[in-house]
Amino acid sequence: MQRYAQRQRYIHVLKWATALLMIKVLLSILSNYVDYFPPNFDAYFLLDREPYFFGLYGVAFYVHILFTPLALVSGMLLQSEGLRRRFPARHRLLGRMQVVGILVLLVPSSLWMSAYANGGRVAGSGFAVLAVATGFCAIMGWRRAREREFKKHRYWMSRCFLMLCSAVVLRLISGAANVFGLESEWTYPITAWAAWILPLCAFELIEKCNQKK
Repeated sequence: MQRYAQRQRYIHVLKWATALLMIKVLLSILSNYVDYFPPNFDAYFLLDREPYFFGLYGVAFYVHILFTPLALVSGMLLQSEGLRRRFPARHRLLGRMQVVGILVLLVPSSLWMSAYANGGRVAGSGFAVLAVATGFCAIMGWRRAREREFKKHRYWMSRCFLMLCSAVVLRLISGAANVFGLESEWTYPITAWAAWILPLCAFELIEKCNQKK
């Protein structure tokens, strides 16, 4: 019993530390938005994008950067067991809004932007697969909730949230590569895949270990 309580405390601290790290990185991402309103084509992410920016790409870009922070914040709230138990009706409403936003806004904008991704086709295909997988997990999570299979619902929505967090993980890996001098022409393409595959594999491994106990 004592070991279990200690383990729960460690998990609680880890969750809070992870949330604080995510918020810090998210604020860092938002600080770059001054270059996007209006678009500054000398900024890193917008370099060489001016020829095709003022069209569907620009629409997808602004939809993506405006919805993604909202999806991350709402995802953190939806992952909270305490908030779910205290406010079940609001949890359901926010969950529906999350799923609709992912399917209507995030997935289409991500797919369109993936065709123009830095890092070429390898990075672009990574972002495209990520978009489809995120939408699939959102649909499966919604279906399981409708069928009142809430344990499976939480599994699918946890996977979905991890994929949303790839935006944060991507910047953490890229920042670490820059600090340790590991940047190359393959850094970004590899990171485009690793930013969501590695957290997802870790999640699946932890789930399997928990099921064996």
